[in-house]
Amino acid sequence: MANAQSPGPGGRGPQPPKPRRSPLQALIYWMLVLGVWGLIFLVAFFAVFAVDLPDTSKLYDVKRQPSISYLDRSGALVAVRGSQYAPPVDLDQLPDYVPKAFIAVEDRWYYFHFGFNPWGIVRSQLYNMRRESGPLRGGSTITQQLARNLFLTPSQNYRRKAQELILAVWLEARFSKKQILELYLNRVYFGAGAYGIEAASQRYFGKPAAQLSLGESALLAGMMKGPSRYSPVAATDRAARRATVVLDEMVEAKFISPEEREQAFRTKVRVNPVLANQRAQYFTDWVDDQVRSLVGEPTEDLVVETTLDLPLQAAAEQAIQQGVAAAKAQGVEQGALVSLDGEGRIRAYVGGTNYLQTQFDRATQARRQAGSAFKPFVYLTAMESGRTPETPVVDEPVKIGNWEPRNYTGEYLGPITLSKALEQSVNTVAARLANEVGTSNVAATARRLGVTSPIQLDPSMALGAVEVSPLEMAQAYAPFANGGFLARGYGVERIRTASGRVLYDRNVDKPGRQAVIGTPALQYMNQMMRQVVTQGTGTRANVAGYDLAGKTGTTSDYRDAWFVGYTGGFVTAVWVGKDNNTPMRRVTGGNAPAGIWRQYMAAALPRLKVQPIPGGVVDPSPEPDPLGDVIDGISDLFGGADDREPPPSEFDRRREPAEPPF
Repeated sequence: MANAQSPGPGGRGPQPPKPRRSPLQALIYWMLVLGVWGLIFLVAFFAVFAVDLPDTSKLYDVKRQPSISYLDRSGALVAVRGSQYAPPVDLDQLPDYVPKAFIAVEDRWYYFHFGFNPWGIVRSQLYNMRRESGPLRGGSTITQQLARNLFLTPSQNYRRKAQELILAVWLEARFSKKQILELYLNRVYFGAGAYGIEAASQRYFGKPAAQLSLGESALLAGMMKGPSRYSPVAATDRAARRATVVLDEMVEAKFISPEEREQAFRTKVRVNPVLANQRAQYFTDWVDDQVRSLVGEPTEDLVVETTLDLPLQAAAEQAIQQGVAAAKAQGVEQGALVSLDGEGRIRAYVGGTNYLQTQFDRATQARRQAGSAFKPFVYLTAMESGRTPETPVVDEPVKIGNWEPRNYTGEYLGPITLSKALEQSVNTVAARLANEVGTSNVAATARRLGVTSPIQLDPSMALGAVEVSPLEMAQAYAPFANGGFLARGYGVERIRTASGRVLYDRNVDKPGRQAVIGTPALQYMNQMMRQVVTQGTGTRANVAGYDLAGKTGTTSDYRDAWFVGYTGGFVTAVWVGKDNNTPMRRVTGGNAPAGIWRQYMAAALPRLKVQPIPGGVVDPSPEPDPLGDVIDGISDLFGGADDREPPPSEFDRRREPAEPPF
């Protein structure tokens, strides 16, 4: 009997088996399923991430901070601050290796994707998941980078990445590959305020982008990984290694031949010397704030004509760097220098040994004790009260209240003149003199000449227990050099727009000169301070053949050392010390600062064509001075012409070391 089959549902007869799909049918089926789900995913993706996409209608609008170009007194470029955009460059105007360098290192498959590279994204994510620390690897294409630069913020989150993908696809759908690459090269940031290949070429190499060499192109392309980290200015070796990677990638992509790569290695790349040397960056920082106070926040590109003299600035920076390095064994760590002419125009300005390492400006932001460099204000007050350089005084122990100042050597010279006391920086005489004329009158004299910092009236102020900046000291000595007139230091002559409209001109409504030192006090002071340089504590600063005067300064425990000197209509103040205000090792104003001053002035004086110091006649052959010879012999025992500074007084012991400024 045949086996009976169970009835189907509803009592119907048995159902035949469903036919199986062929492999082709199965493939089509699952493709349709995946397509439907993919479409659903895309709709959801766009619904979530496209609702707050930025406005793309202003694709060609450039919003940037206006640039400010700073020129020296002869019109040479000192620095550019703010953003710099140049006119867009046509891709056809560039050598073909310029765009190829960027494609080779940033997006090898640029011409084969539709805005993003899935494999690149996966590869970068796998790499990042294996990394426990250090920089992450990005998978962005050139189109994605352009979308981010044009429309998005640099924040790292999945929403921004998703929007970047959407905008990249939009760009690819709307523009050709050539147009996208052109936009990219004209808008990408190259560091140092330069946006676009033309601005970068001008900023770093001083030439139009159409003249870029292969090596220069590789350097710029290498900066895309990090404009600051791979800057040819701040990180020369790292930038060179990155450029080598770019050239290797170009060879691998067959964009250039190995021979062309080798030729690029042999061709020297010269970075714009103004930018590479970071000339006058402390000065630029200082005047940058002043520009905004004079004309407000700029709304268009500005050109600022300054008082700076770049050749003098270069000599000043070199003198500070070499002088500090030479005195490193004595604990000297930092230095500052300010030069200004008789009108107050700042011709050189150095706020530290290395701007890239620290931007703290010791020329104006630091306040350090002046030491014996403050004594000329004491002596000027005395000259104005009726004394003369030949007024007799006695170098002997003195007590003013509870304070007993002592000389650097611990010796006393007995009967001498005021001229000899200043020449040899005798502390007891200066202390007694300030007490006689009144410390309040000394403070008034210093303020009248240009010291703007608070001046305490404790008797120790006579020996320089007053905190000042190098700029203050330079401008306060200027009346000695210019015939007795006030000369406030300034750095901006004129501000104009890039189109030529003048916004500020110092010479318009310029006030008349204000006399702050009369005769015969001016002649007396110049006579005495000449002797400081020719036969006193400042002999190391002397430059043969020039009429020079000045004063050394050293503070208790050798925390600060100064030399402030001048010739006819030109003053330079030099300071050395440590930022944490700890002592150096027997560094006085007569050695390291005087040496820096001499090195700088030896280079500056021939360029300046200066006149003799107004007031008095230089005596080329001073009379023999047996007492001075004895003092010089004593000085030699202590390592040269040094300031005679006291051991730490009770006033100085109460002073806590200043905190480092950074």
